[in-house]
Amino acid sequence: MSSRDDIREFLIARRASITPEQAGLLAGGAERRVPGLRREEVAVLAGVSTDYYTKLERGSAKLRNASDSVLAAIADALQLNDVEREHLFVLARGTSTPRHSQPTRAGLRVSVQRVLDSMTVPALVYNTCQDVIATNLLGRAMFSQLFESPLPNLARFIFLDSRARDFYADWPMACSLTAAMLRFEAGRDPLNGDLTTLIGELSTRSPQFRLNWAEHDVHEHRTGGKTYRHPGVGELRVSYDVLEMPGEPGLSITTFSAEENSPTAEKFKLMASWAASEEPGAGHVRGGVDDRHYRDRFGV
Repeated sequence: MSSRDDIREFLIARRASITPEQAGLLAGGAERRVPGLRREEVAVLAGVSTDYYTKLERGSAKLRNASDSVLAAIADALQLNDVEREHLFVLARGTSTPRHSQPTRAGLRVSVQRVLDSMTVPALVYNTCQDVIATNLLGRAMFSQLFESPLPNLARFIFLDSRARDFYADWPMACSLTAAMLRFEAGRDPLNGDLTTLIGELSTRSPQFRLNWAEHDVHEHRTGGKTYRHPGVGELRVSYDVLEMPGEPGLSITTFSAEENSPTAEKFKLMASWAASEEPGAGHVRGGVDDRHYRDRFGV
């Protein structure tokens, strides 16, 4: 899809998600043929002419020539959150933000791996393509099914592995957010060949991905709560936090924690006890323990 198509579909999807009432407009008048706001209503809210906004949305006027103030006004009119606003500016300017560069499949610095290994909660390191670069033992135990692949990838697992429907308590939400994260990263780095290949593969192989991709949502994982159904220890209710890594462009650490003395915290202790009996250095994604140990211990 061209950048012109991306801009058009993104703006159409965003105005379709805002009702006149949410925008502070009266919903009266003729029957509405489309959900959400009309182009002329967005134009009024943004303080630009209907003709100009229509040209921007259709791509006949270059959005990259629009001033920052006009882009900000359109973002305000569409009630974009900060992630959606950044995505609009990236699409408009045709450039990626400098803090993310080409993701890497290379191994992690030894010092960072030591930090991971010292954590008492599950932790994963992944890149913008959602390739898992490294983990600690508890992270590997928690995502044991993911690591049956020689090149574990969160997006491929969610959309292409049937076990993901059971592992994620809210699998449809996991799919929606994952597609939205990939679209956000694709907007930041449209020349990323690995990311383009991944999106093409998922589009070809997963009807669910095609459905979610067509929503044109964007999302950046930061913090929140999730529920997983581990095949060995049962339900895990966790809080997740995403930590960016200065000096490692495109890499993030995600940690999964639980309230003290909660059922999940107790299950983490059980998983840690099992994982501790494995060989030293098994936390690395490559060169780690044989996955058969995890299948035996966790019933995978």
